[in-house]
Amino acid sequence: MKQAVIDLGTNTFHLMIVQKNADSTRNGAYQTLFRESRPAKIGRSSSGGGGITQRIITDDAIERALSVLTYFMEVLDEYQINPADVAVYGTSAIRVAQNQQAFIDRIGQKTGLQIRVLSGDEEAGLIYQGVRSSGAIPAGATVMVMDIGGGSVEFIIGNDSRIFWKQSFEIGGQRLMERFMGEADVISAASVNRMQTFFQEQLLPLTNAVHQYQPTVLVGSSGSFDTLVDMYYHEQSGTWPPAGQAAFTLPIADFYHFYQLLIERNHAQRMALPGMIELRVDMIVVAVCLIDFVLRSYGIQTIQVSTYALKEGALV
Repeated sequence: MKQAVIDLGTNTFHLMIVQKNADSTRNGAYQTLFRESRPAKIGRSSSGGGGITQRIITDDAIERALSVLTYFMEVLDEYQINPADVAVYGTSAIRVAQNQQAFIDRIGQKTGLQIRVLSGDEEAGLIYQGVRSSGAIPAGATVMVMDIGGGSVEFIIGNDSRIFWKQSFEIGGQRLMERFMGEADVISAASVNRMQTFFQEQLLPLTNAVHQYQPTVLVGSSGSFDTLVDMYYHEQSGTWPPAGQAAFTLPIADFYHFYQLLIERNHAQRMALPGMIELRVDMIVVAVCLIDFVLRSYGIQTIQVSTYALKEGALV
C-alpha cells in the first residue's frame, strides 16, 4: 500500500511517498519510494506588498506554489496515487493567511489536492511523532525538540515515550530574515543582539517550561539542522551523511564553529561551504542565531539531529 504526504511549508514544499511494509516495526513500518523538497516561498512578499508579515499569500506566491505542486502531481501520477488520497498539510504561512480559503480553493481546483491546515499545536505534535520515530531521542533523557520552519518554530519538551509540553511560535526563519536582515548580505552584530533580545521576549513560555521540566538535550528536527549535519560530515570526512540514517549527533563545538562561519560570511561565501544547499543558504543564518540562544539560555550541552519531522510524524 502506497501512501503520500505533502508538507506545505512557508518556504519549502515537501513530498514523500512510501510503501507500507507487511511486517511493521517501529523504524521499519514503511519503505521510502520518493522524497523531494522544492522551494515555493509562499511567505515571500512581492513588489505590491503582501507576504507572511502582512498575512497575505500573494498572486506570485500562489503561482510558485502551483508550479511546485504541478511537478508533485506528475510524480504522484507516476506512482499511481490519486490526489484525493494524499495527506496535504498547510503550516504557518497558510495558517495565518487572511486569504487562506482562496488559496486552498485555488490549489484544490487546479490539482485536486485537499489541504488540511494544522494548528501550531497539531504541527508540534506531528513533529514530535516524527522525531521520536527517528530514534534521535536518547532513552531516559528529557529533551527539547526544536523545528525551525520558515513561518513558525515548534518547541516540544518530552522524552522517548511522551510529550510534557509543546508550543508553536510564529518566529520562523522568513519572518526573522525580514525583520533582522532585510536586504543585508551579512548579518550585523547589532542585528544579532536585537534578535537575542527578541527571542528573550517571545520565548518566555518556553523559558518557564524549561525551568519546570529541565531538558538536557536539544533535538533539532530537519531543515537547518540537516544542513549543519551535512556540513559537519563534509568537514570531517568529505562525504554526505549515511543515506539510511535518521538520527545524528552534532558536537556542540562543531555547531559553534559553523555558527561563526555562517554569521561572518556573505551569501556567496556561505554557498561555497561544503554541504551547503541553495534552499538553506540564507535562512540558516537566523536559524543558527536561534539555536545559539537556546543553547546558551538553557544551558544545554548536547545536540541530536533527526532527519524525520512532520511528514514522518503524519505517517506514524
